[in-house]
Amino acid sequence: MTLIDDNGAAAALGDKPVRHTPAAWTAAGVPASPATIDGEVWPGVAQPPSGAKAAVAGKAAGLLFKGAVKRLPLRVAYPDGSVLGIGGEDAPVMTMHRPEAFEARIGAYGLIGLGESFMAGDWEADDLAGVLEVFAASVGTLIPAPLQTLRSLYLPRTPRQERNAEQNTRSNISRHYDLSNDLFSSFLDETMSYSSALFPLQAGPLSSVGWDALAGAQAAKIDRLLDKAGVGAGTRLLEIGTGWGELALRAAARGATVYSVTLSSEQQALAQDRIAAAGYSDRVTVALQDYRAVEGEFDAVVSVEMIEAVGYEYWPIYFQTIDRVLAPGGRVAIQAITMPHGRMLATRNAYTWVHKYIFPGGFLPSVRAIEGVTQQHTTLRVRERMGMGDHYAATLRLWEERFLEASRDVGELGFDAVFQRMWLFYLCYSRAGFQSGYLDVQQIVLDRREAQL
Repeated sequence: MTLIDDNGAAAALGDKPVRHTPAAWTAAGVPASPATIDGEVWPGVAQPPSGAKAAVAGKAAGLLFKGAVKRLPLRVAYPDGSVLGIGGEDAPVMTMHRPEAFEARIGAYGLIGLGESFMAGDWEADDLAGVLEVFAASVGTLIPAPLQTLRSLYLPRTPRQERNAEQNTRSNISRHYDLSNDLFSSFLDETMSYSSALFPLQAGPLSSVGWDALAGAQAAKIDRLLDKAGVGAGTRLLEIGTGWGELALRAAARGATVYSVTLSSEQQALAQDRIAAAGYSDRVTVALQDYRAVEGEFDAVVSVEMIEAVGYEYWPIYFQTIDRVLAPGGRVAIQAITMPHGRMLATRNAYTWVHKYIFPGGFLPSVRAIEGVTQQHTTLRVRERMGMGDHYAATLRLWEERFLEASRDVGELGFDAVFQRMWLFYLCYSRAGFQSGYLDVQQIVLDRREAQL
């Protein structure tokens, strides 16, 4: 098992997993953060910042936060009985337990402190995604414009070891995907697909679609990508980002020969087991390899939600690699989480809670950035795209529900209450982004056809 230290580096626990199975849960079914948090395992969470500088920054952050939430459609309830926000009775509620600690954390670390304060139990929310959705919808105006320009002077910067140069990428990927196959299987469906599903109309409203529809919707997502890439019998397919092998399995079942690359040893092992069990080992190779090192020629390239781990400065080489190995007449289909172009430019140098605890080195592109990079650096051109952000919100809701149901089992795997609160915050934080429209997910088709005059 691996947890994350204060510098964003993996803290390997080896044979000493944290077996603090939570003894208490909040009213929302969330594992309660323990009264005492292990500072060696969670140095960024165990104690809030202290000292004169932290006190001043906390006071200022508290004033800014209270000024912002007074105009937002939620309710923030304080221990003294006061409530801020313009939300009605049905609005999401953020319940403060330790407001001073909360303010100290956001004063020192900005939005990193928002996540760490939840991990520590400084605040709770029965509808965590709802609270975070309100913040996501107002992300550009929460901090006054003059102060936004100063944030880069005092907020944490990306550690050099988290840049996605070839010598770092394996470590960055491992810190997320090598946590535990059992952890991921606790909330994923039987396809082990860790990306947005595509629900059919007959599944019903996305806001209430049920777990039974998820596996079929994941298959539909994969099949659409394979169709768009023209994958069939005899196709030489390159998959960048194996996951746990479902796309490779479905491509092999069509008669394709698949070369799939991953940097996660845990994913490679399980994907190979699943492929062998299905009888497709002669058609599928799963290599532990950086995408930049791929050689050969392929009729199609498919990559599902892997570009997010590439890093802003490496997008050109990602698409140049695809361009280099794509055979004449070949097609590319990728699925990518995207953000608005203006916000992408404003945050491209930011170091966030997600970087520190979930995806080191990651960054979301905009559609405009993908179009620009491919036009400037490759012969590839975007020919078709389909947004399906509402489908990702539904997918994440189902994962969140499943993860909460599996809390005790996750604890038995060695993941303590702080980890579980961290993971829940990540799932809800992501869902809030899609529900608010701040994030989208696109299926994008590229090829080399000449532009039509």
